[in-house]
Amino acid sequence: MTGAGGGIGRATVELLLGRGAAVVAGDVSPEVLEPLDPLGAETIAGDLASAAGRDAFAAAAGPCDFLVVAHGIIRSKPIAETAEEDWDAILDINAKAVYFLCKSFGALLVDGGAIVTLSSVSARSAASLEQSVYCASKAAVSSITRSFAYAYSSRGIRVNTVLPGIVDTPMQEQFLAGAARARSSTPAAVHEARLRAVPLGRTSPPRECAETILWLLSPAAGYLTGQQIAADGGLTMY
Repeated sequence: MTGAGGGIGRATVELLLGRGAAVVAGDVSPEVLEPLDPLGAETIAGDLASAAGRDAFAAAAGPCDFLVVAHGIIRSKPIAETAEEDWDAILDINAKAVYFLCKSFGALLVDGGAIVTLSSVSARSAASLEQSVYCASKAAVSSITRSFAYAYSSRGIRVNTVLPGIVDTPMQEQFLAGAARARSSTPAAVHEARLRAVPLGRTSPPRECAETILWLLSPAAGYLTGQQIAADGGLTMY
C-alpha cells in the first residue's frame, strides 16, 4: 500500500488491518507513517519517484495478494505559471512510479491477485486549470491501469482504478489554497463553486473511497478488470 500516511491511503490501511490483512504501508517519510505502527502495519518510508525507493518498497512487500497504489502529489498553479520542474516532479511520482510499481509487482503478486490504483475525477475534467499537470498525470494512471489489466489478465490478476471526486483530505485543502490564490478568491468560495457541480451535493470522507478500494480487491469484484470506478458523487457520469 503506497500513500499510506494520510487521506484515502491511511483509511484503506486501517480498513485492511481491521479485516485481518497483513499490510506493508509505504509513504515518503517515517513521521506520517508513525500512527500506523501501533495498528500493526509494517511501515517503510521512501521516495517512490526513485528506482531505489520503489525497489525498497517491493522488497519489503515480497510475495503478496494485492497492491494498492494510492500515493500522489499536486502543485496548484495556473498554466501560465507552470514550469517544467513542476511537470517532471508530478509525472515522476504520480505516473512513472505507478507504472514501474505495477511492473515490479507482476513478479510478486500471486495468480488471481489484484491491483487497485488511484486516478482522479481530474483525469476526466479540465475545469480546474490550476491542476492541469495533475490532471495529465491522473489520465496517465487510468491508461497505465488498462495496460496492466491486459498484461496480467492471463494470470487472473485484476487491475482497476478508482477516480475519487472531492474527498476530505489534506491534498484537497492544498488544492483549494492554491486555486484560491490563483483566482484571487478564498478557499471557501472555490470549494462552494466546485460542490455545486456535484449532484449528491457533498464531499466524501476518505473511508468511503477506501471501502470502494476494498471492494475492488475482493472476490465480489471478480469480473472487473481495466475499469475506472468514479467515486465522485455523480460529478462525472460516463
